Amino acid sequence: MSKIKFGEFADVSEIPKSSQTFKTISLFSGCGGLDLGFIGGFQVFKNKFKKKFTPNSFEIVWGNDIAVNAVKTYKENIGEHIICEDIKNIDAADIPDCDIVLGGFPCQDFSIAGKRKGFESERGNLYKEMLRIIEAKKPMAFVAENVKNIINPKLIDLERNQPVINTIIADFKNLGYDVKYKCFFAPDYGIPQRRERVIIVGTRKDLQIDYKYPKSFHPPMTSKQAIDDLWGKESDEKILNHNQISLARFRPPSKVGTQGNQMIPADGPSHTMRAEHHMNIQAHYRTKHPEGNLEDRSFWRRLTVREAARLQTFPDNFKFIGNKSSTYKQVGNAVPPILGWYIARSLELALVNAEKSNVLTSKINGKQKTECVLV
Repeated sequence: MSKIKFGEFADVSEIPKSSQTFKTISLFSGCGGLDLGFIGGFQVFKNKFKKKFTPNSFEIVWGNDIAVNAVKTYKENIGEHIICEDIKNIDAADIPDCDIVLGGFPCQDFSIAGKRKGFESERGNLYKEMLRIIEAKKPMAFVAENVKNIINPKLIDLERNQPVINTIIADFKNLGYDVKYKCFFAPDYGIPQRRERVIIVGTRKDLQIDYKYPKSFHPPMTSKQAIDDLWGKESDEKILNHNQISLARFRPPSKVGTQGNQMIPADGPSHTMRAEHHMNIQAHYRTKHPEGNLEDRSFWRRLTVREAARLQTFPDNFKFIGNKSSTYKQVGNAVPPILGWYIARSLELALVNAEKSNVLTSKINGKQKTECVLV
């Protein structure tokens, strides 16, 4: 098993352009957070905190998800190339050939916030569908994303009597890939949210691609810097999804659990935006009792869908389709586009370096990449 070692990071602040565009397919696409990061060319936040992210050399040519509203959102913002269907019902021959495979295979059964059934559930075994597509398409590389708990050594594959992560890595390696994984702490990459996610990257052994995870060049960001300009504008129809607000009551403090019943800090990154929230979205730091009574939660206001999307680093022109229960879930399920952009950037750098070594030529006739202006 190839776990990331200290110092194995790539500077992606400036990278040479690729001579080709890498055709990419996306499995378990959701609303498109990871895909948007790989495409690039978006901007997030407002005023002096605005950040622009340049285009990358990846073209998403096919996507798939089973959630109807997530697919509608994807089509609205990313493109019409996504199929709404259970991946188990899709023949690999019906999927375009590709250079890269992306896949945020379902994580709820590995999540601390979920039921943690792991491989004991059908959903927990969906990574095998990603294996099936990779085996059929033999891409240059793949990127898989999941929750931090997937690397918990106490999460056991009962059939093989070993940690789940060992099984997953071994299965990917058996397809002929060098595989490594790393748990990312989102605030380290300028994302205003205490999200932790495992990114697994595999590169084909015969192509000798030397992949390194990206080193961040964005400073930490607070919740206030990310969303404060939205306060008081909940009825502004020009701000997409900002009028979608959960009205679920806040529970009293409990030793059993606090998820969804916390107030995000103004001067630090927010708590994690979750998918399995049941409308229990965290409170905005501005909503306090007029007399300063923090024990009285009746005055708290939960984050809007747009505020949650900002904390996930979606651009303001990214429109989520569906009722608020659905849109909150789409936001919580997504990979932050900024994190996706960093992974894409580091993979592109590795592919460009392999090109220079004359060991890599795209299987697909990609169009020439135009010069892009760096961040």
